[in-house]
Amino acid sequence: MFKILLVRPGITEYDQQGRIQGTLDIPLCEDGRRQVAEMIDQLRAQPVAAIYTGPSQCAEQTAAALAEALDVKVKTLDQLENLNHGLWQGMLVNDVKAKQPKVYRQWQEQPETVCPPQGETVAAAEERLTAVLAKLKKKHKSPGLVAIVAPEPLASVLCHLVRRDEYGDLWQCRNGARPWEIIEVAPETVESK
Repeated sequence: MFKILLVRPGITEYDQQGRIQGTLDIPLCEDGRRQVAEMIDQLRAQPVAAIYTGPSQCAEQTAAALAEALDVKVKTLDQLENLNHGLWQGMLVNDVKAKQPKVYRQWQEQPETVCPPQGETVAAAEERLTAVLAKLKKKHKSPGLVAIVAPEPLASVLCHLVRRDEYGDLWQCRNGARPWEIIEVAPETVESK
């Protein structure tokens, strides 16, 4: 069975400020680097065959630290770019809540029905992830563990796609999400749509 070690990058200053990061290229902050170091201590025994990351500083910094600790190479995949929140990127979540309360509530309850202005739908992100999973499954046929470093909310979209988890509030998932988890991917999950 194809298994993924889903790793969420350490936090950034935007995370600390309650800002919507989306595809903005923000590096890890000091607390984020500390989180990554703690996470690496937990992951040293995992038999990771390869590490894939999205093209953001926080994800690439997290992946590079993990790769160095596990002596594994990292490959950046553009398809693992975070969900594009369009004009909401850089805004405080509370500002979106105050300025667009109905859309904010809809995003919390049914994010798959909302497209941020000039942004990307959750369905579009799912298509990208389905294609990535299909390629990785073909490339890594032997049993093993493939690490994917994905920021929130992309990590939650991946969990929904693979396990059919509820989406919930994709802006708040950062707070309650585990820094890493191992996910078994059923064969039918990674068939391209």
